[in-house]
Amino acid sequence: TALSAEEHETSDQSTGRSASPPVPESSETEAEGLIFYHMDLYGSKDRFDIFPEELSGQGDRSRGDTRRESMYGLDEDREKELELLGGHLEMVESRWPPGLPGEASLDEDQSKAIAEDETESHVWSREGLSSSVMSDEWNSQAVSEEEEVANVFCSTCKMPIRAFDKLFGEHKDHEVAQLPSAMESEKEEIHKNMCKLEEQIAQMENFASHLEEIFITVEENFGRQEQNFEVHYNDAVQVLAQKYEEQLEALGEEKRQKLEALYGQLVDCGKHLDACKELTDATQELYLENDKASFMKAAVTMVDRLEEFLKKEVDLKLSTLPDFEERVIDFSEVEQLMNSINTIPAPCAPVINPQAPNAATGTSLRVCWGLFSDDTVECYQLCYKPVSNERRNEHTLKVKETYCTIANLLPNTQYEFWVSALNASGISPPSERAVYVTAPSPPTIKSKKIRSCENAALVCWESRDINPVDSYMVELSKLTDEENGNNITESIVGIPNCEVLIHLQPMQSYRICVRALNLGGSSERSEPVLIHTTGTYFCLNEDTAHPLLAILDDGFTIACDELENPECDLPVYDNSFTRCIGILGSLIPFPGKHYWEVEAEEDTEYRIGVAFENTPRHGYLGANNSSWCMRHIITPSRHKYEFLHSGMTPDIRITIPPRRIGILLDYENCRLSFFNAEIAQHLYTFTLHFQHYVHPCFALETPGILQIHTGIAIPRWTALP
Repeated sequence: TALSAEEHETSDQSTGRSASPPVPESSETEAEGLIFYHMDLYGSKDRFDIFPEELSGQGDRSRGDTRRESMYGLDEDREKELELLGGHLEMVESRWPPGLPGEASLDEDQSKAIAEDETESHVWSREGLSSSVMSDEWNSQAVSEEEEVANVFCSTCKMPIRAFDKLFGEHKDHEVAQLPSAMESEKEEIHKNMCKLEEQIAQMENFASHLEEIFITVEENFGRQEQNFEVHYNDAVQVLAQKYEEQLEALGEEKRQKLEALYGQLVDCGKHLDACKELTDATQELYLENDKASFMKAAVTMVDRLEEFLKKEVDLKLSTLPDFEERVIDFSEVEQLMNSINTIPAPCAPVINPQAPNAATGTSLRVCWGLFSDDTVECYQLCYKPVSNERRNEHTLKVKETYCTIANLLPNTQYEFWVSALNASGISPPSERAVYVTAPSPPTIKSKKIRSCENAALVCWESRDINPVDSYMVELSKLTDEENGNNITESIVGIPNCEVLIHLQPMQSYRICVRALNLGGSSERSEPVLIHTTGTYFCLNEDTAHPLLAILDDGFTIACDELENPECDLPVYDNSFTRCIGILGSLIPFPGKHYWEVEAEEDTEYRIGVAFENTPRHGYLGANNSSWCMRHIITPSRHKYEFLHSGMTPDIRITIPPRRIGILLDYENCRLSFFNAEIAQHLYTFTLHFQHYVHPCFALETPGILQIHTGIAIPRWTALP
C-alpha cells in the first residue's frame, strides 16, 4: 500500500529536507496504484533514472558539470544546441523541480537512513507516493513554464517555442534560430511579398483601366458600326430606288412608242378603208347608169382611178409587237455597296504622345503617337499648325508609321498637333491636341562685350529668337598646346540671362560656345569665341563717348581731330560725355588685380584712370569724387602730371615723360597705381575704398591719339614695397 501523506512528511523531516506541501491524491491513483510522470522526463535520450535501485548510486555525485550531466544527460551536440539557444541553460535549470534524483543534496548518513527505511517498507509503494508528489510538483512547474514567453523559433514547425522545448520537448531534433533573427527574416520575406503584392495590385489596376477603356471602345465601335451599316444600307436602298425609277421610266417610254406606232398604223388603215368604200360606192353608181355614152365616159375615168389606187401597196404588217423587250437590271453598284458593308469598324482615336526630350531641332520636330486598340489602320492623318493668335492654315500629312518628322519649321515656336487613323470603313475621331515646341536658334555672342581677367571672364550674348527661351548653357573647352588638339570640355547649365561670369584658370586659352534651351531641347552651338586668361580684357563703351571722340577700327584706339568747340551741337547719347572729351571702358567686375597700359605721344594731353558708373558726364574726369585719374598737360616750362581726385592733386614732379603708362587696379588692397611701363618706374598710387566696381576711363584734352593695350600679364615690378 502507498504511504499516507503524514508518513511521507515524517520521512522528509527525518532526512533533513523540508516537507513538501501535501498533495491530494487522485481517485485513479488510489484505485489503480499508478504513478504519472511529466512527459518531458522522457524527452531526452538519457532520460532520468527515477527508480530507487539507481538512486543510491547517485548520492555522492558532486555539483557543477557532473550535476548538469546527470540532470540533462548532455553530450557535445546538446552543448552546441545550448550555445545556439543563446545561453538559456541557467534558466532551464532554475525551472527544474526541486528534489529530483541526482541533486546530491543529502550527506552519506542521511542516504543510508533512507536506504534502510526503503528496505523495510514496500519500496514500490513508497516510491510511488514520493514520485506522485514530485509529479504533482512538476506539473505545477510545467504550468508556469507554459506561461513563459517563447524565446526561439523552430524553423521546422514554423512557430516560436521555448528553449526548454528544444532541449527536452518535441522540437529537440528540429532546426531552430534566434527569435530576433527569425523575426527579421520573416519581416524581410513579408516585405518582399508586400512589394510583389503592390506590383500585382498595380498590374491589376492597370488591367482594370485597360478593361474599362476596351469597354468604352466596344461601345464606340458598336455605335460606329451601327452607323456604318445604316449608311451603307440607306445607300443601297437609294441605289435600288434609283434603278427602279430608271427601269420604270424606260418601260413607259417603250409603251408610248408602241402605242403611237399602232395608232398611226390604225389611222392609215381607216383612211385606206374610207378610200376603198368611196370607190366601191362610185363603182356601184356607175353600174346603175343606163346611158351608154355617159357610162363609157365615167367608166374610163373610174378604171384609171381603180388602177391608180390598186397600184398602192397596202402594209398589212404590224408596226410593233405587243411584247416588251426583257430588261436586265445592273446590280453591280448595289453589290459593291453591299460588299463594302463589312465587320471592320472605323478605328478609334489615336493617342498622341507628349514631346520627348531631344525630339526637336531649330527647324524640325519628331511627333509620335500610338493606337491602343486592335483596330485595322491603313494610314494616319497628321495635322498641325502654329500656336499663335494669328490665323494660319493647317497642314495635313498622311503617314504609314506612328511617327513623323516635320521639317521647315520656325525656331523656338510652339506647334499644335493632332492625328486621326484611317481604314476602308472611315476615319477615326481626332486625338487630343498636343503642343510641341522647336528648339531655339543659336545665340550670338557679343565678342566686343566680353570682359576677362586671369581667373574669370564675363561673357555676353543675345538671343536670335522672338519668343523667350527657358535658359542657356555655356560650353567651354580649354585648348592644349597642340594645334587643334584635345579639348577638356565643361558645361555651365541653367543660366537664366544673356550673360554669365565664368571662373577660369590663369594663363590659359579657352574656346567658348553658348546654347539656348527650351522644352524642345537645346539649340546648335553659337559661333565660338576665344578667351585668353593672360590678363584683363575690356572694351570701350561707345555710348559713353563724346561726339568729337572717334574709336578706330581696332576698337582700342581713340582719336580726336579738333577741339575748337568741345561743347558742340553734335548728337549725343543719353550716357555720353558732354564736356570732357572722354569715354568709359566696360565695367571690370572681377575682384583681384587688373592691369592695362595706355600709349600716348609726348605732346598729347590726356586724362586716364578709373571712374564709377555714375560719374557725371557733364564734368571732367578727376574733378569729382567718383573718378581718379592721371592728367598730362604741357605748360610753357615743362610737362606737368597731376593725379586728380575731387579736383585735388599732390605735388609730384616726373622728370622722364612716360609714353607708355601702366595702370594697376587692385580691388583687394584698395589701390590704383600708375607706372612708366617703359622704364618700370612707379609714378603714383591712390589709396581708396571701392564701394562699387569701376570702369577704365580715357579722355583727350588736345587733338591726338590714345592706344589702349589689354590682356597684358601683370609685370612683377608693379609690386609695391
